[in-house]
Amino acid sequence: MKEVSIVLVGISGYGNVYLDALFNGDYENAFIRGVVDINPGRSEYYQEILDHNIPIYQSLEQFYQDFQADLAIISTPIHLHKQQACVAMNNGSNVLCEKPATASVKDLEVMMKTRDRAGKFLAIGFNWSFSPSVQQLKKDILDGLYGSAKQFKSLVLWPRNEDYYMRSSWAGKKYSPDGDMIFDSVANNATAHFLHHLLYLIGDRTDTSAKLKQVTAELYKTNNIETFDTCAVKIITAENIEATFFASHTIKEESYPRFQLEFEQATITYEPTSENNDVVAHFNDGSTKVYSNPENDHIAKLGVCIDAITNGSRSILCGPEAASAHVACIQAMHESVPVIPAFPEKITLYDKVKKQYWIEGLAETLENCYQKACLPSDLKVDWSNRGQLIKLNN
Repeated sequence: MKEVSIVLVGISGYGNVYLDALFNGDYENAFIRGVVDINPGRSEYYQEILDHNIPIYQSLEQFYQDFQADLAIISTPIHLHKQQACVAMNNGSNVLCEKPATASVKDLEVMMKTRDRAGKFLAIGFNWSFSPSVQQLKKDILDGLYGSAKQFKSLVLWPRNEDYYMRSSWAGKKYSPDGDMIFDSVANNATAHFLHHLLYLIGDRTDTSAKLKQVTAELYKTNNIETFDTCAVKIITAENIEATFFASHTIKEESYPRFQLEFEQATITYEPTSENNDVVAHFNDGSTKVYSNPENDHIAKLGVCIDAITNGSRSILCGPEAASAHVACIQAMHESVPVIPAFPEKITLYDKVKKQYWIEGLAETLENCYQKACLPSDLKVDWSNRGQLIKLNN
């Protein structure tokens, strides 16, 4: 079996997840050739890296002066993805780039052109898209098991405190000091998986997501950031399928992420509880079909990429074509609401112990919007601020 050499770019934060998988997982034919990080001591696995005599570099360019790698894993801030992915592919490596692919539609085009020219694959690490459960669900959708898609929606209420926004210099920023787009937000980072998931399931091939026709957003913030910590978004695809997405970090209590997919012949729901986390299709005739919880295969993307290299394949499940809808949607959301309004002070509360802001009644409002598949402004909520309708040219 071919041995797969890996360079990991970014070894703290989510990079720790990859290090844990590579050091402790079932990847006998994969090994770490080198790591890249400007501050490697922050990694939970720093000592283990030293113990394994794995070379540490300050830049990817320095790594390629000494070594080659079959796979480069990019687990760095959003605005570095394009440059680092292109350096890796130009030096002969396949790439697994963490989500989101980038914040710029133009940068994504550059990444795709570099991939095609280099003859390598470029995978984008949206976890669920690589899981067998989601792949089976998408296959059944494409095979017509559920009929035509009608309406998709998702709700994610995940509290984040002030420390979350102090974790790095780019958290909550729109642009880097060099002017590169970051757009770090609730929809482009922590909950990006769930927005992408809606768009991915509507895609007309295994490796594509929906083509977007128009986007209308409502974006809000409470924390001292440039982007937003709460969003409500209505998306219309080129096939006139409606998708609504709701997410917030300014919530007092966390709840399980949910989604609902309505088709002609069935409604598919993901409503995790402490007892059951499966995705269930409820057919109109009363029968059901169950798909296992996609969270069960959190790191499936790594195995998919290692297998593709072992088998000499460029075929991966979620590449830039699949990730492009998410990139375009985020950019359209910011165009819809170019200046992010703050929630009114009278409904803004603060927990000094948790160092966390939360908005009174917001969870209930977003829950109501999710049930009715509408925006807060449709319900005439007094703090609502509807953005412009943005039409997209695919």
